[in-house]
Amino acid sequence: MFRHTDYLQFDAKPEKPDPVYARKLQELIGGAYGEMTVTMQYLFQGWNCRMPGKYKDLIMDIATEEIGHVEMLAVMVARLLEGAPATHSTEAAAGDPVVAAVLAGMDPQQAIVSGGGPTLADSNGVPWNGRFIVASGNLLADFRANVAAESHGRLQTARLYNMTDDPGVKDMLRFNLARDTYHQNMWLAAIEELKADGVEEVVVPSALQDEEYTEHAETLWHLSDGTASDQGRWASGTAPDGKHTNRFLADPQPLGEKGSAPAPDPLLYATYDGSMGKPRSTALGTEGGLVGKIKDTLDPTKP
Repeated sequence: MFRHTDYLQFDAKPEKPDPVYARKLQELIGGAYGEMTVTMQYLFQGWNCRMPGKYKDLIMDIATEEIGHVEMLAVMVARLLEGAPATHSTEAAAGDPVVAAVLAGMDPQQAIVSGGGPTLADSNGVPWNGRFIVASGNLLADFRANVAAESHGRLQTARLYNMTDDPGVKDMLRFNLARDTYHQNMWLAAIEELKADGVEEVVVPSALQDEEYTEHAETLWHLSDGTASDQGRWASGTAPDGKHTNRFLADPQPLGEKGSAPAPDPLLYATYDGSMGKPRSTALGTEGGLVGKIKDTLDPTKP
């Protein structure tokens, strides 16, 4: 259950309308690292958490806060669009081709589709996508993703902060920057807490280490023209997990055979010169290959 209050977490009061900046601010709503992404990411992480207690409670606290951040930005965008396109700056475009070129950056969907309000889209009008979110059920993997999401979100907020001189907009963005700073530190602290509680050893990072090829868990393959990649701690000494010893492989050689796709199924009509012999389906005198598999799957007479 969720409850809503009419009061914003922090004020969203621009000094004056600015429809062009309203479009830019859409990135913080519906972009890949926008507030809608972290809202849904944290909600689904919380709903998917199988461990009641402090971790689930933390996730749900932040998820609910992020809903409020979407609301703050939505209100700010609507207020920045006030009067658009009949604002003073838009009217000035009639006599100034430079201003007209700038105002060409407005998002017409904010007027046509949402009636002067925000859309669930990024700054190019591309709709928000649920595939942006990470909610794996593994808290260590998820918390690492959360650090990255907050870092990118704060980076974009900082860039947008320098794209406006409106004191009201800057005031709200100062608050958002501060919350992103806390959230980064919070997820990093939660990662350390998971380790201290000993509940992080589930696939990430140590499950199946007795099955993996250990020699390939310790080597940096030098595959670029750069000459300094062996100078970091990732190239020598004990790895951060305390179980592996990092090494630098200066001249790595391929371990596999030549890679090539098999001869094509003749019923797919791919261009082919016969260099890999006859396709299996032709050699057997039956309809095999991909087409045969599809027909077999769709044949209701087969068990």
